[in-house]
Amino acid sequence: MPRTAQRGGPQTRARISAAATQLFLERGFDSVTVAEVARAAGVSSVTVFKHFPRKEDLFLDRTADAVDLLRAAVRDRPAGVDVLTSLRDTTLRLVGTRHPLSGVNNSSVPFFRTVAASPALIARAREIGAELQQTLADELGDDPTFTGDATLLAAFFIAGYGTVLVDTARRLIAGAPHGPVVHDHRQRLERLFTALRKGVAN
Repeated sequence: MPRTAQRGGPQTRARISAAATQLFLERGFDSVTVAEVARAAGVSSVTVFKHFPRKEDLFLDRTADAVDLLRAAVRDRPAGVDVLTSLRDTTLRLVGTRHPLSGVNNSSVPFFRTVAASPALIARAREIGAELQQTLADELGDDPTFTGDATLLAAFFIAGYGTVLVDTARRLIAGAPHGPVVHDHRQRLERLFTALRKGVAN
């Protein structure tokens, strides 16, 4: 998932990702091999692994985006804006724009179904959550303006966001109307930030 300057460049990476996503959505993650993805993308299996170190990363391919968003929320926030406000603004902006990382994008349902059907993807998603938690904790720990408990805030934020995301996924998979689910998703995120503000941000 981390985006590195691999042979073939971003166009090759994008082609591999698109081919993999189509196959996984059509047949399920566990039923598709890396060799099949390579053939569909017109590359070798070696090239696939140069861009995506793990098969799971072919589908869960936005970790680098999430890392960039977390780092920007801490490092690039305007003067006078505290970390929690910046994290809240970033999170709600994702919802407002229906960004893929928001969990309420129009293509989220088939994505969620594919993840839910694969123990390997579920396990990798949990690993990614732990990686993002560590990233945020490191960023907060390096920020001289943050005086709270960096480890606790990172843990509660990532766990809370993940909880909201999983509950939203379950409702969408079950066929709940998209509009009310998005509304509830946003409201629960607001409650998460209120709890963080009162509990661990200071």
